[in-house]
This record gives sequence, C-alpha cells and structure tokens, in this order.
Amino acid sequence: MSEREGTARSGMGLRAVVVVVLLLGAALATAGWGLVSRRNALKTVTRETDDLAVVTVSVTKPERGQADQSITLPGTIQPFTDAAIYARTNGYLRKRYADLGSRVKSGQLLAEIDTPEIDQQLQQSRADLATAEANSRLAKTTADRYEDLIKSESVSRQDLDNAVGGFEARKAEVLSAKANVNRLEQLQGFSRIYAPFDGVITARNTDIGALIDSGNGARELFHVAATNRVRVFVSVPQVYSQSARAGLDATLTLREFPGRTFTGKISRTAEAIDVTSRTLLTEVDVDNPKGELLPGAYTEVRVQLPPGASSFRLPVNTLIFRAEGMQVATVQGGHVVLQTITLGRDFGTSVEVLSGLTGSEQVVINPPDALIAGQAVRVAAPGGNGAQP
Repeated sequence: MSEREGTARSGMGLRAVVVVVLLLGAALATAGWGLVSRRNALKTVTRETDDLAVVTVSVTKPERGQADQSITLPGTIQPFTDAAIYARTNGYLRKRYADLGSRVKSGQLLAEIDTPEIDQQLQQSRADLATAEANSRLAKTTADRYEDLIKSESVSRQDLDNAVGGFEARKAEVLSAKANVNRLEQLQGFSRIYAPFDGVITARNTDIGALIDSGNGARELFHVAATNRVRVFVSVPQVYSQSARAGLDATLTLREFPGRTFTGKISRTAEAIDVTSRTLLTEVDVDNPKGELLPGAYTEVRVQLPPGASSFRLPVNTLIFRAEGMQVATVQGGHVVLQTITLGRDFGTSVEVLSGLTGSEQVVINPPDALIAGQAVRVAAPGGNGAQP
C-alpha cells in the first residue's frame, strides 16, 4: 500500500470519529434538554396544583354591638293581688251586692247567705250553755256546803272530794259549751262575705237562691283582683340571666294602645333557671292607676340591659354547626382557626355573639363544609366572590 492511500484512510477514520462524537453530543444535548423541560413542567404543574389546593375565602370583621342594649320579650299581665272567695258556711244566697266587673273596696259587703241550720244549732248551743252554767252553779253550791259540813265532820272526806270534783267537771262543761257557741257564732258571721282588698270582681259564680256549700265540693263564689298595680311575668333567656336584675327599667307595649308605652321596673326574679325552657322567670311591676292594663293580657316587654352587657354581631352565613358546638372560622397567619362562640339574639340576617370573639378576628364568610383547623387559605380581595375551591 502506498503512503498516499494510508494517509487517506487515516483521514476517513478521523472524520468518522468526529461524526460519532458530534452525534453522541447531539443525543446527550437532546436528552438533557428533555429532562430540563420535564422538570420545569413538573414544577409548573406542582405549583399550579398547590395554588388550586389553597381555598380562597372572603372574610369579615365582627361588628361591635351597642354598649347600651335592650331585649324584647313576650309577657303576661297578672293582677298584683288575686284571691278566690269561697263560703265558710252552708246555706242559700240571700242577697248579692257585687257583680262581674264591680270595683270594690276592702271590707265591702259582697253577699249574704241565709243559714237556717247554723241559726238553729246556735240556739241549741246557747241553751246547752245555759244548762251547763246552771249545773255548774248547783255543783258549786254543793261543794261549798260540803266545805262547811266537813268542819263539823258531818260528812266524810270522800263526799267532799266527790262534790269538789263534780263542780270542776261542771266548770269544764261550761267552757266546752261556750267554745261551741263561739264556733257557731263565727260560722254565722261567715254568712256575710266581704271583699278582702280593693279591686275588681273578675268572676261571679253564684246568684240569689243558689245553694252554698263549704265542704270539699265548694264552688268559688267571687274572684277579686287588685289591678291598681299589675305584675308582668317574662321568661328571660339564660344568656341574659346575669343582666336581668331588680331595678332595671322595662317598657310595655300593647297592640290595643298603638303609640303608647307603659313603664315599670323589674322587682324580682326566680333566682333559678327553668330546666325545661332554660329561662329565668322575671317579674316586672307596673303602676295601673286607671285600670287600663287588664289581667291576662299579652304584652311585649322591652328590658333595658346594663351597659356591661356588650356583644358583637356577625352575618348568619359565617356560622358553622358541628358536633363541637357553634363555631366560626377565622384566618390567622394564612391558616384556619376554629373558635367556639356563644350566641344571643337572632336578628334574621345577623346574630348576636355574646362570647368567643375579641373583635379583631377575620371571620370566614360561607365557610366550606370540609374546612378544618390549620388548613391553609387565601383571603380574597374585598368585593370577591367568597370561598372557592
């Protein structure tokens, strides 16, 4: 082989090596570019997935309620003093001096009962008393005589003791007869029925000639109610039980008096929560000099709470109803914090929060059902559409 041919073959081998190296570099470059592209795409997808996983929520701040608040509750008007009048003796109604709606004074005669049986018993008891007194006088004379005869030993000591004992027994009979007379005289006095206090007759269940019975089957004759001052009973919810105290002002409104109010004060409370309704029975006393407020009437009572009973208000669409109780979701540092709250009044579109908030929280509006404590969230700009997955 000539020298020229060897040189040519060496050049061809060198070119082949260069081509292989170039092809290998191109392949490596292509593979590296593909890996970088896939890595960038994975990062992009991961970032987008993480962004989509963060819930966007709208928030609001609690609105502080007025320091001086009031509550309006249903109430029932009752007479300040109320009494049912029954008969204490048997007979027939002779006269009636009061009727339904009559205004009476304390001690005023309401009715008279004819008591023939009591009258006869009283006469008999007086006769028995006279007999007992006569026997007592005779026994005393005998005892005195025996006291004189014992001095001359004309009678025995036993006879004297018998005479003295008989006199003591007769005196006891006199006392018993007097007590029976007094009892029947009092029963006879019950034939006249009087009003126990100033008031109005709200019920009359008898009439002239009606049979009057004082036994177990006795029927109410009259019902008297004092209405110059009335009591109004209201059931205050437990959340306000510490604020409803004696001396607080209360205002009554009734539909039959449009534009008018009647003022009163809380006089007393039951000092115990009713386990059935979880309310505190509260009494409001109201002056009623003209008798305009009728017993048994329905009224709305507005109670002015003391300044210390301040609270917050939240929209109803911020509440979370779960087994743990009433809660709201707040955003702190980009994460959800669930806070338990205590509700007061319901205003329809908003509710009163009595405890559980400080007023500086960012409360989530329309919280998703799957929202949990510690979950990362993004706060939407003001005017956003609320929570979005």
